[in-house]
Amino acid sequence: MPHPTPRSWLAWCRRRPRIGQGVTVGTTVLAAALLLTSLLLPDRPDLLAPAAFLRLPAEAVLLAALLLVVPGRARRAGAVALGVLIGLVTLLKCLDIGFYSVLFRPFDLVLDWGLLGNAADYLRETSGRSGELAAIAGAVLLAVAVLVLTTGATLRLTTLLARHRARSVRGTLVLGTAWVTCVLFGLHNAGEPVAATLDADLLGDRAQQVRTSLADARLFRRQAAVDAFAHTPPDRLLTGLRGKDVLLTFVESYGRSAIEDPAMAPQIDAVLKEGSASLAAAGFGARSGWLRSPVTGGGSWLAHATFLSGLWISNQQRFRSLTSSDRTTLTGSFRRAGAWRTVGIVPGVLTAWPEGRFFGLDHVYDGRHLAYHGPDFGWSQVPDQFALESFRRAELGRRGRRPLMAEIILTSSHYPWAPVPRLVDWENLGDGSVFRPVRRAGRSEEEVWRTPESVRTAYRTSIAYALRSLVQFLRRYGDENTVLVFLGDHQPVPTVTGNSPRKDVPVTIVARDPKVLDRISGWGWTQGLKPATNAPVWPMDGFRDRFLTAYGPRPTGRGTPPARPGTPPAGSHGPGAPRRG
Repeated sequence: MPHPTPRSWLAWCRRRPRIGQGVTVGTTVLAAALLLTSLLLPDRPDLLAPAAFLRLPAEAVLLAALLLVVPGRARRAGAVALGVLIGLVTLLKCLDIGFYSVLFRPFDLVLDWGLLGNAADYLRETSGRSGELAAIAGAVLLAVAVLVLTTGATLRLTTLLARHRARSVRGTLVLGTAWVTCVLFGLHNAGEPVAATLDADLLGDRAQQVRTSLADARLFRRQAAVDAFAHTPPDRLLTGLRGKDVLLTFVESYGRSAIEDPAMAPQIDAVLKEGSASLAAAGFGARSGWLRSPVTGGGSWLAHATFLSGLWISNQQRFRSLTSSDRTTLTGSFRRAGAWRTVGIVPGVLTAWPEGRFFGLDHVYDGRHLAYHGPDFGWSQVPDQFALESFRRAELGRRGRRPLMAEIILTSSHYPWAPVPRLVDWENLGDGSVFRPVRRAGRSEEEVWRTPESVRTAYRTSIAYALRSLVQFLRRYGDENTVLVFLGDHQPVPTVTGNSPRKDVPVTIVARDPKVLDRISGWGWTQGLKPATNAPVWPMDGFRDRFLTAYGPRPTGRGTPPARPGTPPAGSHGPGAPRRG
């Protein structure tokens, strides 16, 4: 049986006028609905509700008026251009929805293209190569389909406007009058103005964002030129920690919500109280405060770089500029001092990581070199307990070693929190095979992400697991020469935080030697593992200078005031001092 051609289809419709008329009306209605949906589509997931589409977009009225006044020959070309523009804006809104869902911010047209590659890497690590390719193919097809459909719909409606010009002019005037009336009377529907200018506002905001992002590189160069510790002599760096093993540990997604959200606070509070009491019984003291992260929901490496560099690293452009510079980092300061062996425990890294050299690490143990032969847990390749034990086996437990500075990144609390590992007997860790039954008993991502409540429960469980792993490790292997600094890198995704705008994360210093904590007695931090609600909140980029100042040489001599947090120690060049090169 031969396939029908477009010409034969039209002829068939002419022979059946009612059917042909129904197809024409249906196509027109669908075209109008598609364009209205595109124009009214919010760019934030929390605004996706039926009421958002029961509004009158000013853009629809203006576009109709524009197409009516354009001469006949140019009208079709104008319709194509406007259809493509509507499609591109719709795709931008879809990107915004994705970014708001994870990072709680819109997509940056200048700085965020590299993050799409990171998203592809995440899909490959969690769903395999086939899952990554399927997702990329689906995204490309969706983008093409949106552009084709919006362009076709605009052409369809433009043809209709031209064919019924008189009625179209009257209808456009009525809609314009209705829009102005809604503005004058301030009419609202479900809290939103009936007279909408969503796309116009979006494009205006995005134009300002582009200007700001383009200027960001120049601003960052000026900020990076100021480095209070660039020329501090090595023998004057970190003198207050000589002989100590210092563990700088990031707990993935450990944010303020874990401690203060009513849905999670009671359980996490119990874990922190239990940990504080356990460490105190072993002779350890702890002080805790808050840091404000540059990111939320994701972008851990940006938070790590901010904490270690003393610069606000809020986008990939800044990260690339930083890691190609000679900036003094906190980890690099330990190496410059010459009194520590510096290592990195980064189980989430599975490929070459040249940034390790920039951060001043003598040796890096990535996910391929931790001798782990157990199952993964979602994105996390190595359970936190095993990562810590691997550090002990490879470095901390070696005889005759030098003092250590270790940057340790714990990933078990990384999104999507499915499944979550649980603690096992440290003596039975072996090569990690002991986690196989734990993995099989865990909940799948599909189960966890059915409801926001189950997501919060899984997140809370993962944070509790990470904190207990740290406390048990310190109780088991720590001594009077151990100093643990641990902190969250950012808040979790909005599903957990309830779209909270706060970016605060807890930070804690634990030590058995009281002199270590005496040096930060002026910081106003809370005793124990849980920071008080009113404890100081510092920008994360301020920690490096405060830490290097607190643990640098103490001023001597009569009448010399103590160093203030954030003030470089004697022998260093302050802000504005000339730099070599």
